[in-house]
Amino acid sequence: MLISDFDYELPPKLIAQEPLSERQASRMLIVDRASGTFRDGQFTEFPRLLNDGDLLVLNNTKVFPARLFGRSETGAKIEIFLVKEIEHRVWESLARPARRLHEGKIIVFSDHLSAEVLEKSADGKVVIRFAPTDDLETRMDEIGKTPLPPYIKRDASDIDADRDRYQTVFARKRGAIAAPTAGLHFTPGILNAVKKRNIPVAEVTLHVGYGTFEPVKTEDLDQHSVSPERYEISAENVELLNRAKSDRRRIVAVGTTTTRALESNLAKFGEFTPGEHLAGLTIVPGYRFAAVDALLTNFHLPRSSLLVLTSTFGGHELIMNGYRHAVAAGYRFYSYGDCMLIV
Repeated sequence: MLISDFDYELPPKLIAQEPLSERQASRMLIVDRASGTFRDGQFTEFPRLLNDGDLLVLNNTKVFPARLFGRSETGAKIEIFLVKEIEHRVWESLARPARRLHEGKIIVFSDHLSAEVLEKSADGKVVIRFAPTDDLETRMDEIGKTPLPPYIKRDASDIDADRDRYQTVFARKRGAIAAPTAGLHFTPGILNAVKKRNIPVAEVTLHVGYGTFEPVKTEDLDQHSVSPERYEISAENVELLNRAKSDRRRIVAVGTTTTRALESNLAKFGEFTPGEHLAGLTIVPGYRFAAVDALLTNFHLPRSSLLVLTSTFGGHELIMNGYRHAVAAGYRFYSYGDCMLIV
């Protein structure tokens, strides 16, 4: 298939710019693959829509304030977006404006934090090395801002109002530059409702990185590949996953990152296997899902690898019709938007 098959018209007014005041207040489009139908619902229905014996799987990654604002030695304003830690104190980053930076340039972020540019590539990426400091994470937290996606047109350079809201309530392991947004709808109350039904909850850790959002650069999806990302599954959670699979119980994934981690793990090892591994799987039409039986996900950008994954899971025609319905019905889209449950 072609990436143009995953395009749709989205009025800008439907791109959610602010989170709802209540996490669980989102709308939820409920898609039934067996009947080829969908209906409008609310996320508060989610616990009731789970089956007895289901295993719910969450991505417990935690977003860190990856946007840093500083000045060069000449006083020019520089914004650095940390993308990937290469080694201690050394980060691959996006810079704006990149034209002001070159190898050896020093960027000063605060009295306690500065960095040197080690490399600069033609695509605007720079590799920086932070100067030694007593606690780098603490210094980042003091001055860093939440790395909101570019389609959220709000200035986050002054007040970081999103630090708590752009974080799942079950976030535990620091390292993501973006939230696993399907998890943003959950509250402690919703999780308690799930647990009251004696539905076990497992966790994986995939630190959402730039690879998740890289644009698809080829028209033919057979030539498309998503950059690998590291994930981790503990032995305790692997036991829950393997037991659910052997008992033929549904595995319900919260988010595309959770899905990619689970599918990559099972595809590589044949059974769920603990440890830190690389999610190198690119899911395109024709892929047969082996790990995940139901998927909760937000609405994704047109022509994106995340929409390709979601459509591959739910069926291209059904999911694209669902998206067109969501647009017509005024659903809120993207990170702070509404969600879709595919069963």
